[in-house]
Amino acid sequence: MAQTQRIDVPATAEGRAGLAALLASPARALIAVDFDGTLAPIVPDPAQARALPGAVAALRALTPLVGALAVLTGRPALKAVEYGRLDEVPGIVVLGHYGRQRWQNGKLYSPPPPEGLAIARERLPAVLAGAAAPDGTWVEDKADALAVHTRRTADPEGALAAIRAPLLRLAGATGLHVEPGRLVLELRPLGADKGTALEKLADECDSSAVMFCGDDLGDRPAFDAVRKMRSAGRPGLAVLSSSPEVSDLADEVDLVVAGPEGIAALLAGLAAQIGLADRGGSDSIG
Repeated sequence: MAQTQRIDVPATAEGRAGLAALLASPARALIAVDFDGTLAPIVPDPAQARALPGAVAALRALTPLVGALAVLTGRPALKAVEYGRLDEVPGIVVLGHYGRQRWQNGKLYSPPPPEGLAIARERLPAVLAGAAAPDGTWVEDKADALAVHTRRTADPEGALAAIRAPLLRLAGATGLHVEPGRLVLELRPLGADKGTALEKLADECDSSAVMFCGDDLGDRPAFDAVRKMRSAGRPGLAVLSSSPEVSDLADEVDLVVAGPEGIAALLAGLAAQIGLADRGGSDSIG
């Protein structure tokens, strides 16, 4: 009998139950993934990030097999579509700006940004100057959010610590929220987070099981949402794309894989296993 790609066993009983539920009824399951650090490796310049070809191929393979596929990212939805070649994945939902934007089947829904964001954009250079932000600190303007990166500085962690309090004050004065990430602090609208977006999509799709894959502190609300949905009776599985930069999330998930390559392998394994089951084969978890 043909063998399929093996899928690692989740470390938690809840995660194993979530994976089993997904495999038992894939046509009603929701698989959602982050973009940067999950589908795409982290790179110094976010504009150069690209989804791994194997991850995109796995998403295409999953399209006819599962109830819903989604990419849930802090990026603008159209950038994720472009950098991930997600327009090649029929029916995929791309939720950008932590769920404020939605792209599907070539159409984008995007609410106007809050007024406070324009004020923050105007004040931000002076705030960074007043904080003595070191050389290499730079701002990524996402139109619906402002991300301040320190990865290119001589001391990225020290630079991040130096600008945190001033950015928190700026956010408080402009009605925004500060979201931490990998050597980045992002000012974004209140009420937009991946957990809320994931729950809404799962309800919309009437999903019988949910899997979410992420890598960063900004994905913590989605990991929390998986646990919340499980407590309400919807099985789920939280997967971490691991990296040395974010080491404190491993205890909050059910399965840890080795970066975007591990995510690509997991998605490919799911596609192969579900396809084999449809053809009457046996499972291969272990």
